[in-house]
Amino acid sequence: MRTLVIVSHPDIQGSGSQQFLKESLPTTSDVTFHHLEACYPDGVIDIRAEQMLLREHDRIIFQFPFYWYSSPAMLKQWQDEVLTESFAFGSHKALAGKSFGLVVVIGNRESEYQAGGREGYSFSSLTLPFQAMANKVGMQFLKPLGIFQFQYMDEAAKQQLLIRYQQYLVLADIDSLKEREEWLMQALAATSLTTLPEGSEFIIQEAIEQISQARMELDELHLYLEGM
Repeated sequence: MRTLVIVSHPDIQGSGSQQFLKESLPTTSDVTFHHLEACYPDGVIDIRAEQMLLREHDRIIFQFPFYWYSSPAMLKQWQDEVLTESFAFGSHKALAGKSFGLVVVIGNRESEYQAGGREGYSFSSLTLPFQAMANKVGMQFLKPLGIFQFQYMDEAAKQQLLIRYQQYLVLADIDSLKEREEWLMQALAATSLTTLPEGSEFIIQEAIEQISQARMELDELHLYLEGM
């Protein structure tokens, strides 16, 4: 699976959250980082090149800060100019069957986005225009990845975010616990020990074994419940 991360941010160099996400990208050629404002500083979008990029990837991600319950202007312009009739919808749907997700950086607390909260609406409901867009062009809409109050995250929370972000980009089924476990075991097994304290190899191996053992127990429980 090839993933295209379409990023819109007018000052990406000054954004701690976007720099963190950029540095957290999986080290694989199957993930393409595509920053619109850097590619088109004059605001003139190469529509044919953008459509070719979309054709070449299986998962399309919009990544942006939440500006007045929507995206920065450049991403809206991109939608208007690139997702044209006969390419994205109408008689021909070039994006049909691909998956589509959102990675959205939000300054407020997650609890504010609900009925009775300060914002008054759920985060999911505020993404309805993107859900409608995905539906119109025939893409599968993934559960959005909302990043709330990045500036207040401690190191442990950021490491958890790194894992969630990488899994969001590369896992075929982002809700599958089994796929997340397999991804984590592979990541642990591939960890370089050169920068880690002495004895880390044993800790990593123990973690892999515990995850594997827990999976075996879950599979056995599943078989037992199916047989009841």
